[in-house]
Amino acid sequence: MIKHHALATAVLFAALGSSALQAAEEVNVYTYRETKLVQPIFEAFTKDTGVKVNVISASSGLEQRMKAEGANSPADVLLTVDIGRIDEAVQAGVTQPMKSEVIEKVVPAQYRDPDGHWAGISMRARVVYASKDRVKQDAITYEELADPKWKGKICIRSGQHIYNNGLFAAYVAKHGEAKAEEWLRGVKANLAQKPSGGDRETARDVAAGKCDLGIGNTYYWALMMNADPDKKPWAEATKVILPTFEGGGTHVNLSGVLLAKYAPNKANAMKLIEWLAGEHAQQVYADANYEYPVRAGITVNPTIAGYGKLNADPMPIAKIAANRKAASTLVDKVGFDN
Repeated sequence: MIKHHALATAVLFAALGSSALQAAEEVNVYTYRETKLVQPIFEAFTKDTGVKVNVISASSGLEQRMKAEGANSPADVLLTVDIGRIDEAVQAGVTQPMKSEVIEKVVPAQYRDPDGHWAGISMRARVVYASKDRVKQDAITYEELADPKWKGKICIRSGQHIYNNGLFAAYVAKHGEAKAEEWLRGVKANLAQKPSGGDRETARDVAAGKCDLGIGNTYYWALMMNADPDKKPWAEATKVILPTFEGGGTHVNLSGVLLAKYAPNKANAMKLIEWLAGEHAQQVYADANYEYPVRAGITVNPTIAGYGKLNADPMPIAKIAANRKAASTLVDKVGFDN
């Protein structure tokens, strides 16, 4: 009986031939992006390469899951947002360096880990949602957010949230901890209310007249304007200003890709990682997620382009990661969220 089963299996695989082998080609992705946002990208990858993508999506805890799974982890690739999440994965010891001439050629050095553990595949900027009615200026610096003229006029989510931690860490890297502390105290003094909600809610509160300026990521405004009719009035009541550091550019953060430490399908993982830096993927990613491509020469989504030309600050993202802890400590020291 066993012989018959073995023979039948052999005949089946012989009949299937290369198609059976092709069907076995797969890559396992752990991601913090919502499945519906990244599905079009993975479908395009499968169409281009024949490699099937298995997706596990979560809002938190993927690094811990990979660590607990250890050498048995099925994860090949981790897709994550913000240098905070990226850095946490590296610190958890669940990644390995990527050796890729493609990534080194396409992704600018400031958007890559010097040790090769991560690479950015798209960018978002931390910007100002300003009231169209009450704010006449169209330019602002991050430093100016501490100016007393904005007293009682700024809304923001928790200072400990990873998006704000990235901005604050960039400020520490630019100006040092003492000046960053002084700046955070100034921003706190200008808050209209206790930090709360998310970036969309800051736009809501600006629209409602609770504040004149809200701090948010570039893509949320586009999503409100184009993909959420209930929140479109919040976008319509505000305008996006791309702030800059004095003598610098606009603070940007990354959506990043990492190669899992025990990737069982390493070759396909690298195939996906390099594909994500390709022209096709960069265009799809930019349009699907309303983010800025990291690859030069890719057209920015029209809504995002409508904010004006992005002059990204040249600071290496790795330097922001190195100042995350200092920024978090300062937020607590000045009682920013109290």
